[in-house]
Amino acid sequence: MWKLIVGFIVFAVLALYILTKSGGNIDLGGEKHDVTAGGHEPAASAAAVEAASGPASAASQ
Repeated sequence: MWKLIVGFIVFAVLALYILTKSGGNIDLGGEKHDVTAGGHEPAASAAAVEAASGPASAASQ
């Protein structure tokens, strides 16, 4: 059993070494919660809500 654990550790270290030397983008820092990246424009969604609710509110009056 201990051979299996040692083998896994050696394989993991070897894989990390090869990936870092080959230029792989490895980040061991955990999850990143960047609020500025990949967001959508809030004004555009607000305009879409107004446009979608506009005809419905006009029909109910």
